[in-house]
Parts: sequence; C-alpha cells; structure tokens
Amino acid sequence: MARSRRRITRSATQKSPERSPSSSRSSLTPMEDEPEPTQAESTPTKPDEDVCPSCREGVQGEKSSWIRCDACKIWFHWACVENGSDLELINKWFCGPCMAEKPSRVMTLKVPARKSSRKRTQLDYANLNAGVESDPSRWLRVIQSKPIKDDNFRRMKGADVGLEWLENDEAAMHEPIVVENPEGLRMKMPPPEFSVQDVADEVGHETPVEVIDVASQSNSPGWTLGRWAEYYNTEPSKRDKIRNVISLEISGTKLADQVLPPRLVRELDWVEKFWPSTRKGKGHAYPKVQLYCLMGVASAWTDWHVDFAGSSVYYHILRGCKVFYFIRPTPANLQAYERWSGTEMQSNVWLGDMVDEVVKVTLHAGNTMIIPTGWIHAVHTPVDSLVFGGNFLHSYNIATQLKVIDIEKATHVPKKFRFPLFVKLCWYVGDKYLRDLKSKEEFSPRVLESLEALAHFLVSESQAMERGTEVAKREAKENVPSDRVKDAPAMARELRWRVRLAAGATSDDEDIGRLVKKNMVNGHKRKRSPTSAAVSVQFRNFQPKGWDVVDELPRESDERVVNIHPPKTSDMWEREWTEWNKEFEGQEHEEQATVETTRDVMIKVRKTENGVERQRIERVMEKWVWKPESSKPEGVPQDVEMKPIEDVPLGCEEVTKEEEQGAEVHVASPLETTQAMEVIA
Repeated sequence: MARSRRRITRSATQKSPERSPSSSRSSLTPMEDEPEPTQAESTPTKPDEDVCPSCREGVQGEKSSWIRCDACKIWFHWACVENGSDLELINKWFCGPCMAEKPSRVMTLKVPARKSSRKRTQLDYANLNAGVESDPSRWLRVIQSKPIKDDNFRRMKGADVGLEWLENDEAAMHEPIVVENPEGLRMKMPPPEFSVQDVADEVGHETPVEVIDVASQSNSPGWTLGRWAEYYNTEPSKRDKIRNVISLEISGTKLADQVLPPRLVRELDWVEKFWPSTRKGKGHAYPKVQLYCLMGVASAWTDWHVDFAGSSVYYHILRGCKVFYFIRPTPANLQAYERWSGTEMQSNVWLGDMVDEVVKVTLHAGNTMIIPTGWIHAVHTPVDSLVFGGNFLHSYNIATQLKVIDIEKATHVPKKFRFPLFVKLCWYVGDKYLRDLKSKEEFSPRVLESLEALAHFLVSESQAMERGTEVAKREAKENVPSDRVKDAPAMARELRWRVRLAAGATSDDEDIGRLVKKNMVNGHKRKRSPTSAAVSVQFRNFQPKGWDVVDELPRESDERVVNIHPPKTSDMWEREWTEWNKEFEGQEHEEQATVETTRDVMIKVRKTENGVERQRIERVMEKWVWKPESSKPEGVPQDVEMKPIEDVPLGCEEVTKEEEQGAEVHVASPLETTQAMEVIA
C-alpha cells in the first residue's frame, strides 16, 4: 500500500477535499489512511464538484497540476495561484487567505540535493525497492557463512495433535511442530498430482494475484492466475526473474472445497469459533485468512517476517520442498526484529546477526508444520513448490499476538498487510468469553492469563472511545460490532473483572500483580507445581521477580521413641518448646513419646545482573505423641470410667526455616493441641 507523500500532483478531474476541522496533520506527514492518488481514482463520479477556489476566467496554463495549502488543506490549480515558482521545488505553501490570517506563514522551498561528481554504478531500477540490489540469491550466499542450527522441534503423529495435547502439555504451541504424515490430522488437501495449472482452472484464469519479485521483495503489478501459471510452467532457464506467490486466499472458490485445515486449527481458530456464522460468506466482510495457496519457483526467498497479528500458521507441502529459518520470539529477539524491520537495515543486514540463534527446518512433500504465535521466520524454496496453509488466532498466547500488533504499528506496516478486522474480532472474542464466565465455565490457567491480556486491550480501546482524539474515537467505535456489543466500555471492564475473579483475585484493588492461577484443566485438578503457585502482591503494580529454577528435594521421614515429659501447664512451656535446638531427650523416669519427623527442602536459583541468587527453604514438621499410662498393674481386670479433663497441649510443632543469601529469615511455629483423657478405676 502506497503511503501519502508531502507533495503530490493530481489530474484535474480529481475531487478537491473539503476543509476538515478535525484534521491537524501537515501535508508532509505520512498517513496510512490517505493513500497516494492513482490513475484509477482520476475519474470522478461528479465532475462539477472538482472546483478550484481560485479558478477564474482568462487564466492561461495547464490545470492538471494541483497544490494543497498546508494550513487549510484545500487544493488549488497551480496555474491559478502560481507566482512564477517551480512546483517541484516547493516545500511548504499557503493560500492567500491563510497567509492573510497569519502573516508568519511563508512559502518555503526544498533544500537543493547535494550533487557529486563521482561515477556511480548504474542500477536496474525495474528491480529495485528502496535501494535494494537486484540479486535474488544474495541472502542464500550470506547463509553459507552464518551459524545455523539444525532444529530439535518435536515430530508428532497427526492423531496426537489435538486439544488434549494442548491442555495437558505446557510446552504445546510454544515451538513449531512437524507432522511428517498427514494421517490423523483430519484435514483435507488436493491430491499430490494437483498442479499450479489446476489452481488457475479452479480459481479462475482472470483472478488477480499478487506476485513478488524476489530480488527486490516488492509486488509486481498486473498479474493474473493465468499469466502466473504460464510463468510457473516455463522452463527455469527461460524465466526472466525469480518470482513468488504467498498471498492467494482461496475462500469462496471451487478450490476451497478441496482444502480443510487440521482439526486442531479449526478448534482454536478465533474466526471459526467466535465470528458470527451469519456474518460470514459471500457479501460479508470478515477475516479471510484461513485458506492460502502458496506457489514459488526454485530459488525463491521470503525475507524475515512475523505473520500478521502474531497469528499461528499451518503449512502443508503438497509438492516440492521448503526450508524454514526460525528465530524464537523472545523479548530481546522481537525488539531486534522491530529495530530491523522497515528500516535501511532490512536491505543490507542479516537479522540472524542481531539475535541469539537461527534454527533451520526442512520440509518435504507430505509434511505439515504448525508455527506458533510470533515466531520470526524466513523461507527458501529449493525447487518449484505448491503449498497450502492458513493463519489463525487463538486464546493460548494473546499477549504475544498483541505484542506483534504493537510492533506492526511501530514499524508502520500498511493496513493492507495487517490482520483484517483484528479489533472487531477481539470484541467478538471478548463478548463470548464474558458470557462463558458468567455461566461459571472453567478455563485453564493458560487461557485465563491470555484473557487478562485481551481484557486490558479492550479496556484500552474503550479508553480511546472515551478520552481519545476525535479521529481515535471514531475509529475505535467503528471497530465495535454493534450486533453483539451494546456497551463496549462496560463489557470490557466487566470482562477484566470476571477474568480476575476466575483466576483467584479477590477484587480490583487486590492481587493486581501476577494472576493467581487455578490448578484446573477442563474442570479437573492439575498437579500443583512450584511455578504455578500463587504469588501474593502487597502493592499495586508490583511485579515480584520470578525464579529461573525451582527444585523440590524428595521428602525425608523419620520416627523415633524418646523419654520426655509432656508440656507443663505453666506459662513457661511455650518459650521452652519454641527453643528449637534445645535437647529434651534422654531424661530418666519420664514418659515415652513417639516423634514423627518429616523434612521438605526446596531450592530456588535465578540469575541477576551481578551474578546468581540461591535460596534454600527447609520445612521440618515434628509430631510428638505420648502414650497413656494405666493406674493399675497389668493383668488385673478393672472397670474404668473415661472422664475428660482440661485440655493439655501434647506437643506438635512445625517450624519453617528459610535460609537465603542476602535475604531475611522468616520463622513460623504453629502448635497443634489434642484433648487428653484421664483413666479412673
């Protein structure tokens, strides 16, 4: 999508925009919402509305060139307002009324370009995009000298790739997986002999298609599927350039009837689950990103990218081969990608030099791969290939999806290349989850953590409606689906509140830090682990630092019999028994007590800026039990009467010891008591 420029000219048949009081942008500021005029826009529907305010009879000169006032944003014929200057040299220009209104406004000229007498290499501008050299194989040569690791991603059977795997495996959908045989995935694909010519026949030879010139990584206009099929079937040596097709969406075509995504994708896909079925299909605007046909010739290269909105991808090789280069979406790597993307570095810097590592995966015909949220990747096509795939958003990593959205905004990705109708889809998702939470449905901790991020995003959209600029308010309101969401701000805040309640928080003012995770999966309890324990937060917005490793040693148990008197009834017994290291044992003529001891040890380790912190937590529990003594010799029958006496604490101690380098030690000693019974003959 072309961005607007500071100074443009247009044909005399174009419409002059009216003065907009809400517009505060200079004509020099690039705006995504104001695309560059094209020839296709030069034929107006109402020619009489295209009027220059300064037009008058008798003015001679060409009236096909226009200029816009940088103050009032009104367009004028340059022939009607010129004062002898060259239009191409003007930097800022103001009309007469605006200069009269504010005398400080003056016309300025562009700074002359610095010219050099040096000889320059002649470039092929037909193959250039922002100064990129015309060499489709340059990155393949660069790779030869770079450290590339072979992947150790999991290879799975198709039958194992389902919601059960996702819910029960904490590592699921955090790394790409490869399914070498599609059997069990419950997906549908065309037969292996299906060709690019068949694609053109099914979708239509006159269907427009975006073709990428690999050398410049830019779009080549004017292509249809029929022309692409002819190019693809040409002998490799006779092809004029290396080209690639990666964005042919086939929903609603005959070919779409032959393609069905894997079962897991259909079960997770937000568009499939949450977009109303009555608002999908022909005549409706909805996100069409589920069914893509990708066609590339040998030596094609797709540069580093993250799929729009951080969406996950399923990718099936029908014919040919693909080589993926992956970068893990860590915060540092995503930050490096943001610095690299959309800048001059993109054309001359290997992104792999800015990150921790690059991993290589090779896929062959019949292989299927699922790429999780946010993974940065580049793709090489060794041989002519035909691929089917699609994008999908899901509820297991919403935070990273929103992070990629922020990167797209920061790097000024045109709206044409972003996930379509993303914000409206988020409102549909939030509305459905709110109704589910009201119905007391249980969700896994991973989903609840993601919903917290979604709720915060929707609250920020609500704040734009309430306190944003006029443009922001209008855009935010347009993104709300009025068929489902009647009061967007109230819905967003209620969703945030209910997500916190479901996660274990007590109110909006308490436990605002990390979510308190419930150990529930599909309504069943999950085994408790140290990393999922609740972290109580004392102060708002305080985020305690986590530990890199938490290890629990096996529990140690012991039992012994000692001679010791029970706790005395005096007020001094508490102090006597809280002296943990005091020796009570070995006293003669005392009663026998059974002591059961259990010992638990937890070790925590984490890296710091200056080194390592290590914490050892030891918990010792002792239960002291005295055996009751009879008042008569053994063997003599006797009648007894059980009579309760005053409660006597019969030693049960629990002490928690925390030993941490450079940290305080907290000691707790709760005491258990039981009721004693006196035996009377």
